[in-house]
Amino acid sequence: MPVSRRTSRPQTPGESGPSILWESLDAAKFSSARSARCFPLMTDRILDFSNGPVKLSVRLEQLVIERPDLETVTVPLGDIAAVCAAHPHVRYSQAVLAGLAAAGAVFVVCDRRQMPTAMLLPLEGHCVQAERFRQQTALALPTRKRLWRQLVQAKIRAQGRTLQALHGEDAGLRQMAERVKLGDPDNLEAQASQRYWPLLFDDPGFRRKRDADDQNRSLNYGYGVLRALVARALVAAGLHPTFGLHHSNRYNAFALADDLMEPYRPLVDQAVASSVLEWGSKNLDQAGKADVLDGLLGRFSFQNESRTLFDWLSRLTSCLVAVCSGDRRDLIVPELQPAQEAPPKKSLGRVRDSAKEKAG
Repeated sequence: MPVSRRTSRPQTPGESGPSILWESLDAAKFSSARSARCFPLMTDRILDFSNGPVKLSVRLEQLVIERPDLETVTVPLGDIAAVCAAHPHVRYSQAVLAGLAAAGAVFVVCDRRQMPTAMLLPLEGHCVQAERFRQQTALALPTRKRLWRQLVQAKIRAQGRTLQALHGEDAGLRQMAERVKLGDPDNLEAQASQRYWPLLFDDPGFRRKRDADDQNRSLNYGYGVLRALVARALVAAGLHPTFGLHHSNRYNAFALADDLMEPYRPLVDQAVASSVLEWGSKNLDQAGKADVLDGLLGRFSFQNESRTLFDWLSRLTSCLVAVCSGDRRDLIVPELQPAQEAPPKKSLGRVRDSAKEKAG
């Protein structure tokens, strides 16, 4: 799995302490590469507040994080990709929301089960946003069907790569991807999923259910974070996340984000499955969240080029802009793999848990 580092140490069960602060090892490398764009760069620091009470405020373009009996931490607003408010006693001011939005960050609100339920996105994400909205809504149906075919094919191939990485074979999914037609009228996406899920967890009885109290919770959490990051990339490119290519539910405000995240769901799947297969744990605890986010951070390769997921998402949305404006016919969907395969690493928190069980 991609390697990231934790800027606060993992915690043992029952220990109160700081929430997770995540950042990619390579965040600094991209800090100045895109300074000339109309929108702040795609940073990759995710702040997840789920461990205990936290007070958030803004001072001098810094997010100030205050926690009981712990040292106050500050993080530059411009370095933040997303904030997840998962604990019921996370307090924040209007200045926090305004500051994050101005910096291009996403604010995600979670329910009592720590599942993402809402997100705040910047209202103006690009200097020519209005023009791109018009181009986006004028996209012809045949074009939308062609793009959806590409996304479904990329998703099924990614599922095949995930099975290959975890179990040594792709179960014929990459071959199935070649049979997807315009708009996927045969619903091969669903057929692939029926084959994929039981094999992923090596569990014939596993079913993908949003409200199930097992590893589905970890999948939901990872998808929620991924959805927020894709939505942020869309806004940064001047596109509206509501106007989808395929998803069209009248109550879905993030239909386009749901379309574009499909090929990258298997990144979350592989992180969750690796955790379940290695540790046997299906709980969405602090260590479980760490494993999920590890699957979204780090560097990924495509066509002999290595970048962060955030940068690849920016590439994908920029390509969609070119399609909407008529400068391109098809999408280039980066089909990502970890840039380097590292041996499974043991989470410090999980090592401690295991040691306690043996001692008990």
